Amino acid sequence: MIPTWAYQLIPGSFEYRSLSVHQEELCLMVEPRHYLVSTAVEEVQKIIQQLTIEISCKAIRFQAISNSGIHNENIKVLAPSQFLITVPLRGLTGYRECQVQHWRYYTVHGAKLLSSVRDPEELHQWLQVEQFSKCLPQWHETDVNIEGDLVPAKVLIIFRELVEKSIISCNLSNKVTVMESFSSMVRVAVETSESQVEVELVPAVEIPTCWPKKAQWPRCLKRWPSQEKVQCIKSLGFDLLAHSNYHWQLCFFRAEHILMEGLDEDGGCRMKCFRVMRQMKEDVWCAGNKPVVTAYHLQTVLFWTCEKYPRTKDWRCFREAFLRLVRKLHKCVSQHFLKHYFVKNTNLLKYTNTSDLDLVASKLAVFLENPMLCLD
Repeated sequence: MIPTWAYQLIPGSFEYRSLSVHQEELCLMVEPRHYLVSTAVEEVQKIIQQLTIEISCKAIRFQAISNSGIHNENIKVLAPSQFLITVPLRGLTGYRECQVQHWRYYTVHGAKLLSSVRDPEELHQWLQVEQFSKCLPQWHETDVNIEGDLVPAKVLIIFRELVEKSIISCNLSNKVTVMESFSSMVRVAVETSESQVEVELVPAVEIPTCWPKKAQWPRCLKRWPSQEKVQCIKSLGFDLLAHSNYHWQLCFFRAEHILMEGLDEDGGCRMKCFRVMRQMKEDVWCAGNKPVVTAYHLQTVLFWTCEKYPRTKDWRCFREAFLRLVRKLHKCVSQHFLKHYFVKNTNLLKYTNTSDLDLVASKLAVFLENPMLCLD
């Protein structure tokens, strides 16, 4: 048996210690979480699918999400009770990037603003109807379009109204509640058999035909991932999310899903390290329903570490590999800086509360001084 360093769940106890345990005992740590999350995903997916089918019947521009199990590409689990679900937009195909950008800013009612509110960041861009060779006539209507620009805030206003109406028409008022928001994002609380899950519903333009110029990836002379996987990933394209008032946000969920698939085909322990780190983050370092550090941040840390340490032998010893990941996470949290894996000039922690990050950093520092895992 291969000895490894992990913790197991012991009901009724609470202690910290370092253990050398057998390989199968490592599974005891992640099985309860996996069961709870997979159950929540299944229940939430059925409810949101029913809701989006109704929305799609009311407005052809919105497409229902599919029901494809726990690994649904439209569902991102940020924490056990915090999901992000993308709702595909229909009738926008044949995308091409604009050669010349004209930054225009409006109120949601269409009144032009004289100066820029904010220049688009690296992960954001404007989107114009003329960038698509084929589109539904509805995308030219003024409820979403201002002088040729598709405005996310206007799309979100319509989408929120449809969500509210569809909850009533689907008789889901006892299971789904629209949450108040200071911005135009659409968040709902979904009641599952185990707990309440907060879900952000985000309209998304799926662009499976090209790779954005802003994502200059892979970087030169990198051995991970393989060239075959790189070509597969880039062939899947990207998405644009309605995540702000003016700009659409680049999203790479399909690419990230492929990177996570087959991560340990060489017999390594990358996924085990990720799962243990995620469990420790949720139980000890950054607990709560709205964690400042999410599973998405941990996934990005994993990608950067896999790229820096591409050799199989770097992922043979669980203890060494796990501590390497935790040190990388500690560095990013301490510096309030975590680069997006595909768009390098984007800091994923830029708008995160620094006091909360410092608290997580201090807990990570304590752990690294005397690495022990929590037994709960």
